Amino acid sequence: MVKVGLVGFGIMGHMHFENYVRLAAEGVDVQLVAICDIRIEQLKHEKVIGNIATDTDTAVIDLSAYHLYDDLEKMLANEQLDVLDLTLPTDLHAPIACDLLARGYHVFCEKPMAINTSAGQQMLDAAHAHQKQLMIGQCLRFWPAYEYLQEVVTRQTFGEVISATFFRGGATPEGWFVDKERSGGAMLDMHIHDVDMIQWVFGLPDHVSSLARNVVPGSGYDVVSTNYIYPDGKVVNAQVDWTLQGDYGFSMTYRVNFEQGNLVFENDIVQVNPNNGAGYTAELSSDRGYYRQLRYFIECLIQNQPMSQATPESTLRSLQLVEAEMLSADRAGEKVSVAQILV
Repeated sequence: MVKVGLVGFGIMGHMHFENYVRLAAEGVDVQLVAICDIRIEQLKHEKVIGNIATDTDTAVIDLSAYHLYDDLEKMLANEQLDVLDLTLPTDLHAPIACDLLARGYHVFCEKPMAINTSAGQQMLDAAHAHQKQLMIGQCLRFWPAYEYLQEVVTRQTFGEVISATFFRGGATPEGWFVDKERSGGAMLDMHIHDVDMIQWVFGLPDHVSSLARNVVPGSGYDVVSTNYIYPDGKVVNAQVDWTLQGDYGFSMTYRVNFEQGNLVFENDIVQVNPNNGAGYTAELSSDRGYYRQLRYFIECLIQNQPMSQATPESTLRSLQLVEAEMLSADRAGEKVSVAQILV
């Protein structure tokens, strides 16, 4: 039995909570034992709202079956846990994860990996030094629509990629998210999803060129457009904007054009458009990446197998790529060599 302690009970904490409950109900050998948050007494009576709804975001969750703590050390002293699942502000990821890994716990940590690549490298080094599993929640690696894209690219189903665009946007978040020192702004907190997809699906580019703008005082870059420059000449761009207020809601989309067709993902549907045939809708699992990534992580632990998907080494590269984009944005879009950032 893999025993889990959940640290942080905001929107992503609720999302992880629901998926642990589901996994246990499905017979996976995992048990969520305890939940820790400095505001746990308040949060257990609150509804949660986020970009993508949880299954129970319209109701207060019954937490009577779980041990609740407002202090991490108290939880660790009183519980026998195998895994700590961290859904905390980004600046806390590295110091807490490194400490937990050193104390013998496996760690699942929400994205982004850390506030900068130096801190991310410390997490990776700690996992290796103490021989514990570390996984970062880059959930699009397990999201059916993005897995489908990766498969089409890898198999060259429609030939080589000509161009690709990715977009992610919604309303400005509140609290620590708009504190650059805590979240890294939209570029690190939200845009990193598409950055991770680009480097996972297409590999690392040679250069990046980013235009970005700060809108909310103190929050870092809130609106970003990045071009990724590859030696084969394919045109790749990703944009993020978390200043879309009013009734806009939330969107994540991609459009990828190939020599012999194109894929368009929007409104949770992937439309496949061959150049010489009728278009169709891809048949995809209805399960979301949040569930599938946690299932994968837990099953690796149960089977005592090393992870081969979404390794911390690969998610660290996404963090490094974002830092290259930040440097380019600071220089008004100047091209930045990705190889220099990786050194």
